Amino acid sequence: MVLETLKKIEEAVKNRPQELAEARKKGEKVVGWFNYNIPEEIIHALGLIPVRLGTGGNDKLVEIGSRYISEKNCVYTRELVGLFEQNKDPYIINSDLVAIDATCLQTYKVGELIKYYFKVNTLILPIPRNFYQPEAHEYFEKELEFFTQKLEEFAGNKLDTNKLAESIKLYKNIRKAVKDLYKYQAADKSPIKWREVFGVVHAGNYLDREQYLSLLQELLKELKEKHGKPEIGSLNGDVRIFLAGSIIPPRDTKLINIIEEVGGRIVGDDLWSGLNSFLDLNIKEPSIKGVAEAYINRVPHAAQHYPLSLETDRRLNNMKQLIGEFKAQGVIYHTLRFCDPFTFNANETHDVFKKEDIPFLEIHTEYSGSDVEAIRTRTGAFLELIKNKNI
Repeated sequence: MVLETLKKIEEAVKNRPQELAEARKKGEKVVGWFNYNIPEEIIHALGLIPVRLGTGGNDKLVEIGSRYISEKNCVYTRELVGLFEQNKDPYIINSDLVAIDATCLQTYKVGELIKYYFKVNTLILPIPRNFYQPEAHEYFEKELEFFTQKLEEFAGNKLDTNKLAESIKLYKNIRKAVKDLYKYQAADKSPIKWREVFGVVHAGNYLDREQYLSLLQELLKELKEKHGKPEIGSLNGDVRIFLAGSIIPPRDTKLINIIEEVGGRIVGDDLWSGLNSFLDLNIKEPSIKGVAEAYINRVPHAAQHYPLSLETDRRLNNMKQLIGEFKAQGVIYHTLRFCDPFTFNANETHDVFKKEDIPFLEIHTEYSGSDVEAIRTRTGAFLELIKNKNI
């Protein structure tokens, strides 16, 4: 079954670089950003064009990036540096300012390097480590105020409360639409796959946000007409896999391909390049304080360590909730080499799901193709284990 709206989204992404170039000729400014906690609502409300940067899966770009950053950094950060050194990515070329938050310290380091080596105009948003403490909330609010002041200077205008309220409403509707899409991809006999929804999420990195919301709503309408209400009943057929762990950015399809090739069906994720960016982000008032509180209270990144018991760890509880919602039968926890936060959390994550009797497999990899067959063998065996468990 071909979904016509998916074709429209693909065409819109193809046209987007030219649209950005033309917008800049008219005097509009583009803010490229990467990491996890950049509040796009503020960028959008200032009349700037937000674009999320970063791709994966290109070993040549990793090699280029390794000339500037240690090979003890993960391949995603090295590829980011390689993208800026190569300077051929249309979204990097069209970015007048690059904003980086310090959630992941490796990508924060990328911000320093691209400013030093490639003279990129950068703006950093500091993130507190002890994000759960009252002092951290106060600190983040002050840092976001300073971040906003710098954006105002760049935009040439002040942040307007009414425009911020409009942007907050727009992004709230986008998040709701994406969450509804995820329900469809997990449903029985769904006309849309997780891979396609993941691609739609990545399309939102680039597209005009009003246009993106319109396309999301059109896609949901088309799905409703062709499929009706999304429901999960029978668990027969492909093994239902929940994908977790390190970032899987656009173009990094190695693990996704392998899971599907050996008979797995991905039905959900908690990736910071996927569903997690759209969860538990409720901005209660159109102000810097309201935005700061919402972002610091969202589902934490693995780099934001939770010091309490595993039972109260919000990241793990979020995973358990999503696994139940999507009726996943096993977890594949993907860690990039030298991605310390997710690698260090792998054992405790495994222990939590072992108590829940949920099969768990950690895949430790990078972007080269040298481990493809080993991953295929391990993944195939893991799916067989789940099938036997179900029987």
